[in-house]
Amino acid sequence: MFGFFKKKQMEHEMTAVADGTVIPMSEASDEVFSTLALGDGVVIRPTGNVVVAPADGVVTVTMPESNHAVGLELEGGIEILIHIGVDTVNLKGEGFTSLVKAQEKVKAGTELIRFDREALEAKGYCMEVMQIVMEGETASRVQYETGMEACAGRTVVAHWHS
Repeated sequence: MFGFFKKKQMEHEMTAVADGTVIPMSEASDEVFSTLALGDGVVIRPTGNVVVAPADGVVTVTMPESNHAVGLELEGGIEILIHIGVDTVNLKGEGFTSLVKAQEKVKAGTELIRFDREALEAKGYCMEVMQIVMEGETASRVQYETGMEACAGRTVVAHWHS
């Protein structure tokens, strides 16, 4: 009838978590990620050594034994997992430094994890950074942007409405 009482949809954006080349999740080197078994998202082939928060949110999980991944719940109802490298859990934290704790509130661009990309690549590890949107009510509405060079915390790689 009248548009007065309609809930206004909000546009949300998520930036790249690392500097580097952004490709579709389906092109990830690891089959667990490329088959979207954990969810859709983007992969960044990093050129730097830090992962940042892609939007304001709360840290939901850290991996204190390995520091190779971190979970976030972002404003706008999205849960993401940021996973650094393929099989890097086997390093038991070597080359990774977590900079946040579970339940900590973070702002877009907050440094989450530092990693020694060059040293880990020299050991033979693929250091792709997976930015995975976990399945949920909003996940199907997320649109991804790929095929570009991204600047961590600045280049938009996904957007959705809530």
